[in-house]
Parts: sequence; C-alpha cells; structure tokens
Amino acid sequence: MSVASAGHRPRVLVIGGGLQHVRKARELGLNVVLAQFPDEYDRRHWPYVDQALLLDYGDIDRLLPLVRAVHDADPLDAAVSLFELGLLPAAHINEALGLGGESVATVELLLDKARMRRHLADRGVSPVASAVGRSIQDVREFARVHGLPMIVKPIRESGSLGVFRVSDLADVDAVADRFRSLDDGRWTSKDLSSADSFDEFLMEEFLDGPELSVETLSFDGRHVVVAVTDKEVGPGGFVEIGHAQPGGSSEEVVRAVSRLVTDFLDAVGLRNGPAHTEVKLTGRGPRIVESHNRVGGDRINELTELVYGVDLERYALGAGSGVVEPLTTPPQPRGGAAVRFLTPQPGRVVEVTGVDAVRADPACVDVQVKVVPGNVVAPLTWNEDKVGQVVARGATAAEAVAHGKRLAAAVHVLTEPVA
Repeated sequence: MSVASAGHRPRVLVIGGGLQHVRKARELGLNVVLAQFPDEYDRRHWPYVDQALLLDYGDIDRLLPLVRAVHDADPLDAAVSLFELGLLPAAHINEALGLGGESVATVELLLDKARMRRHLADRGVSPVASAVGRSIQDVREFARVHGLPMIVKPIRESGSLGVFRVSDLADVDAVADRFRSLDDGRWTSKDLSSADSFDEFLMEEFLDGPELSVETLSFDGRHVVVAVTDKEVGPGGFVEIGHAQPGGSSEEVVRAVSRLVTDFLDAVGLRNGPAHTEVKLTGRGPRIVESHNRVGGDRINELTELVYGVDLERYALGAGSGVVEPLTTPPQPRGGAAVRFLTPQPGRVVEVTGVDAVRADPACVDVQVKVVPGNVVAPLTWNEDKVGQVVARGATAAEAVAHGKRLAAAVHVLTEPVA
C-alpha cells in the first residue's frame, strides 16, 4: 500500500460512480484518472479529473490494456470503485498491476451469492441452507428438504431485484417462471444483469427476524465497525423504505453481530476498504444475508457522516494512498439520523407538492424527488422503483425516524391510473 509523501500527489484510478466521488477524491489531494461510460462524463467533471478513459469499463479485456498504458506512462497508486459494476474491474486492475487492494477472488465471492454461501458453509460461518436451481422441480425439491417459507433470488444482483418469498405450494409452482420473466431484454452494459442472469437462481432457507446492516472499514485485515444501520422494509418484505442510525439493538446483540461480521470478512478475505454487510437477527442468532465491498447505498453514507462524523466514501477513495488516517476504534454516535423513501401509489404523476416546505424544516437535511408530472411511478418491486427520499436529523435515532416519517408524508406525489 503506497503512502502519500511531501510533494507527491497519489494517482488513483476511479472506476464509475458519481460526480461526488471524483470531487471527494480531488479534495483529498489525489490525482484522478476516471474510467467512465462516455454518456456519463461531461464538463461538470473537468475540475476534478486529470485524465479520463471513456468506455464501457465493465469490459475488462478492453479496459485493462488502456489502464496498463496509463500506468506505464505515469504510475497509478491504486484503482478504486464505489459503484457495484466497477468493483470487479478495480480488483482485476489492482491485481494485474500489483497495486494491492482486494483480490479478484474476494470480490467474486461477494458478487456471487451462491459461491459465498458454499464458502461460508465450508468454514462454518453463518450456516444457511442454500442451493442453485434452474427449474420448478428444483424449487419443489428444496422446499421438500428444507420446508417453507424459502427465498428465491438472483445469484448476482443488488437492490432487492428479483427476490421472491415462496410461502406455499402455489408459489412453488409459479416462482421459477416469475423469476425468468425478469429477463425482459432491457439490460444494458451498465447493469449487473445480462442475458443469462436469470437462467439460474439461488434458493435459500427463509431467515426470520429484523434486518440490519453493518458498515465497516478494514485496514490491512483489521476491521472497524463504524455503524449499525436499522432497516425498515416495505409490504413485500424486501424493498427498504427507511434506514436509521445509530441502530437500536442492545449492546449484547451489537457485539454478536460485530463478531459475526468480522468473522465473515476474514472468511471471504477482505482486508482493506469499506464493506456493507446485511444481517438478519434470527431466532437462532444473527445470520449473514449478503455483503458488498463498497459503501452502502440508499444514503447510508450521509447517515454515517451525520451520526459518526465518518465519510466512508473518503476512506474508500483515500485509504489505499495514505491520504486518510486509519480508524483505530469504532466512533461514538453524536445524535441520530434517518432516511425515509417516497413510495407513492403507482400511476402517472399529476402533481408534486410540499417539497419547499419540507426543505425549510429544521429537521430536514435533504429532500430529493426524482419524478415530475407526466412520469410514471412503477409498483414497488426493487430499490429503483423508489421515487425520492427525505434525510432527517434528531437528537436520537427514534426522533430522526419520527421526523423522517413526518417530512416524507408532507411530500405529496399525486398519481392517477395509467390508462
């Protein structure tokens, strides 16, 4: 791992992500090389980017030779990504150029949920019954052996896309076809999904109990639990409609969850950078749902910065170049913060009101609405169906959650049925 020194601006390849990532990288004093899709790069990036590689960066065979040429001309210190699609390319580049960072094997384990389950089972960490299926008969056999309810979900995906709870025999006979119907041909090179993403699916035993996520930073194999995030899910049981920090679990539960997550990170070989690990608090103890070697989405980074004063994205961008000091102990909370998502009735948007009043409220940190009159609100089936959010603060997490619900209810997105 390189260390920043006087007179040297560490040179970092940032793969994908948003404008705020390259801005934060420049604020850290980094020399920024950005790999980005051509249609997502514009003049707003110019103040923060020293060199840009504009291409489909998911095409590693095309990306790697270009990055190698850049590195030969002016050496890179690290390749990083804060975006799901860029995690594996960053690992390939770091490995090929000897830059450190997470191994391809570790990133593959985190992306491939079936491999992760087998890997954990082999090591006795967070045992969960699972199998890969392709047919209705596979679902029936798993249900016969492990009982109902059960879960069917993609092997490689995020954002709660294509997660089905199978509760009875009618669901068993329908779920394989429902799963394959997700492959409607809409996927592009910017998506994790592809033409063969829905040929196989992962079957898992149903994990009862509330879900939370654990936000960590790792420094050469030493894991620091920065925050525990409470989650609230919508009526279907999978799409998250609210988050809050600090989590409300007891100290005993937090210790058990933290121990499980650090054991998990050791088991998959993650040594540096952020991780966002989802955990269910089941009747048999905490169990891993899945994990990602990136900062959590859905405004979790903003909650962590508000409550703990830690910007996980800055650590992800700068720790590998020595421009941020490693955390030595978990930070202590200083108040509460919550995000509440806007989930109006499906239909065509007629009117959006209340945004200015919410923005002026002292408890409001931020409010965003992604739809305008004429847009169509889809039924809530995965994270991309949410149409906005309100981030709120409070003296405690409970107060922040109450403010978030109040403010979200004050944003009115009126819809009408689509003819």
